[in-house]
Amino acid sequence: MSDRPRFFDDLAGVAGGAFSALTGLREEAEALVRSRLDETIRALDLVRRAELDAVQEMAANARAGQEAAESLVTALEARVAALEQRCSALESKTPRAEPPDAPLQGTA
Repeated sequence: MSDRPRFFDDLAGVAGGAFSALTGLREEAEALVRSRLDETIRALDLVRRAELDAVQEMAANARAGQEAAESLVTALEARVAALEQRCSALESKTPRAEPPDAPLQGTA
């Protein structure tokens, strides 16, 4: 009785085939679920993390550039105000001369 009956060999073969079939079904189900999830993500118009990080970095750079430009504009406005004060002070100190093209009074 060292030989196993053929029934057990056949049963082992059927069980192995069923296991292979179930493994194939599982892989196919996983692929189907993965494709459905990808379609859903595309339909929701979601972005990937790398894209989000890139946009956040661009926004931070733009914000820093805007702050630098604002400080430059503030400094330039201060310079313009100082120059306007100097000009008005100089204008108030010097008497206005008549324009050279003005006719002389008393001659006609």
